[in-house]
Amino acid sequence: MSESTDSLFARALISPGPTPERPQRMQLFGRLVGSWRTDGRFLDEATGEWRESVAEWVFAYTLGGRAVQDVLVARDAGDPSLVDGRGSTVRVYDPTLGAWRVSWFGAAAGDFCTLVATPHRRDGIRQDGTQTDGRPIRWNFSNITDDTFDWDGWVSNDEGRTWWLEQHIHATRTG
Repeated sequence: MSESTDSLFARALISPGPTPERPQRMQLFGRLVGSWRTDGRFLDEATGEWRESVAEWVFAYTLGGRAVQDVLVARDAGDPSLVDGRGSTVRVYDPTLGAWRVSWFGAAAGDFCTLVATPHRRDGIRQDGTQTDGRPIRWNFSNITDDTFDWDGWVSNDEGRTWWLEQHIHATRTG
């Protein structure tokens, strides 16, 4: 009997751990592998009002342990068994660049962002790039511990001379 397409896809995509080729480099994002509950605040640019949400953020090693991928999951308030994948980020270390290439696919909203990530300060990760509308973005992971981290999304309307906060997420490990 042949393996189902779903099963084959999942086995080929999800990896049990980092590639043995560069385990130290993989730890930059590898320390996030697992499941997280997120409490988020998001600025509505049109109204200037902040909205809050709770979601799940799941990180895994993928593609033979050469990448760290996540899925941001929102649950239906009326039926928590219904999940909606809001988007996914794929992060791959580029040894030629000496940094991580990052691609966010916000399928629910039609957002597509590309960034480059490097270690930042003692306990963080800085990701700089461009969002769907062409504006510069900076996404920072900070205060990373075994059990929590913060994530901030910044955007610039003047090519990076000034930045303003449009998103803040606090995550707590659940698995």
